[in-house]
Amino acid sequence: MAHAIVFTHVGPPEVLRLVEIPDPTAGPGEVVVQLTAVGVNPRDVKVRSGVRPLPPSDEPHRLGLDAAGIITAVGEGVTGFAVGDRVAVRDTFGSYASALAVGVRDVALLPAGVSDALGASLGIPAGTAYQVLRSLNVQPDDVLLVHAGSGAVGQALIQFAVAEGVTVVATASLARHERLRTLGAIPVTYGEGLEQRLRDAAPAPFTVAVDAAGTDEAIAASLALVPDRERIATIVRGPDAADFGIRAFSGGSPHPLTDEEEQLRADALPRALALIADGRFSVELGPELPLADAAEAHRLVEANTPGKIILRP
Repeated sequence: MAHAIVFTHVGPPEVLRLVEIPDPTAGPGEVVVQLTAVGVNPRDVKVRSGVRPLPPSDEPHRLGLDAAGIITAVGEGVTGFAVGDRVAVRDTFGSYASALAVGVRDVALLPAGVSDALGASLGIPAGTAYQVLRSLNVQPDDVLLVHAGSGAVGQALIQFAVAEGVTVVATASLARHERLRTLGAIPVTYGEGLEQRLRDAAPAPFTVAVDAAGTDEAIAASLALVPDRERIATIVRGPDAADFGIRAFSGGSPHPLTDEEEQLRADALPRALALIADGRFSVELGPELPLADAAEAHRLVEANTPGKIILRP
C-alpha cells in the first residue's frame, strides 16, 4: 500500500495525518512515480488552513502539487518516458504521498546531477514565474521590478529574466540583499520611502512590474513607476487587481488561467531544469522532514523558515 497525507477539515497543522491509500495505477497517458521528494508550498498551507476554499467532499482532502521520484509504471500511449527514469512532477494534486499517477504533460526528466529535492522545488514557483514573464512579454530591453524578490517565486522571476538579459530590480529585507545580488538583481529594501529608493536604484525607467508581496506599498510603487498598467501584474492580489487596472494571475483572481497560460506553466519545468543543469538557476533548499511530519513542515512555512521545505516519503 502507498501512503498519503490527508485531512478531513480545515484547521491548524495538527489536522494533517498519514494514512494508507491504494497503490496508484497508470491510466492512458500517465506514469506512476514512486516519490522520493515532495515540495511544500505556501499554497498548501492556505488550503489546509481554509484561506483557499476547497470544494465540498465526502472523502478526505489531499495536499500538494510538486514532487520528484522514479517512474515505476508507464500507461498506454506514453512515449519519451520509461520505468526507472528520474523525473520531476508538477501540478498533480495529492503529491504529499509515497506514489502518484501523473499525466505526462506534468513530468519532466531530471538531468544528470540535478537532485530530486531540486526537482520537487520547481513546479509552482518556476511555473508561476515563467508564465507571468511570458504573459507580460518581458524582453531583454525591459527594466523589471519584482516585489518580494527573495521568495521562491521572486527568485524564479529574477533568474528567468536575468537568463534572458533583462535588468531586474527586486525588493527584499536587507538581510536578503546578498542573495538577490547573487541571482543578478539590484536589491532594494522595502518600507517607507520605497518608491524613491527604487527610482534611485534603477539604471533606467521601469517598464514592467510583478507583485509577489501583496502589500499596498508594492501596488502603489508599481503604479507610480510603470506607465503601462497592462504591464503590471500581481500573483497575490487577484480579488482587487481590477480595481487598480492591473493584471492578475491566480492569487485569488476571479479569472482562470487560459489554456496558453497553463501551457506556459508546464513549459517552465523543463526550462528551469535545463538552466539548473547549466549552472544558471539555483534554488534555496530548506529543512527536510519525513512525510509523516507534514504538520511540522507547515509550521515551518508559517514561521517563514528560509528555503524550500522538502518532505521525504
